[in-house]
Amino acid sequence: MTAFVLDASVALSWCFEDEADAAGDAVLRKLATGSAAVPAVWPLEVTNVLLGAERRGRITPAESARFLALLESLPIEVDAHTAARAPREVLTLARAHGLTSYDAAYLELAARTGSAIATRDGALAAAAAKLGLRLLMG
Repeated sequence: MTAFVLDASVALSWCFEDEADAAGDAVLRKLATGSAAVPAVWPLEVTNVLLGAERRGRITPAESARFLALLESLPIEVDAHTAARAPREVLTLARAHGLTSYDAAYLELAARTGSAIATRDGALAAAAAKLGLRLLMG
């Protein structure tokens, strides 16, 4: 069993000083002794946010590179089954909980693996709570 599912909203809080908080830092510390899983969309979400931040001058390409190196050093496993589950399970969860398909992919992964979920997204946290999933933050 995966220790927890890591939402991009939490991981990205490690990149931006104005988004950093104690809860996000605690999740990062958990990775020193555990592991996290992410749906297949996660690398694209992270990359898109970094690119947008670079374009707005919020961070430099060098800062993006340092952050990506940090992520690569952490025990984060990209789930290989997300795409196969999207047409049915992810769509069903998105409809039932009013989520985007991206957020529902995190929910599906946590439910399937019986894992806690680390998220800063209120709607995703509420859906996880409705399913009886443990939240590391919300």
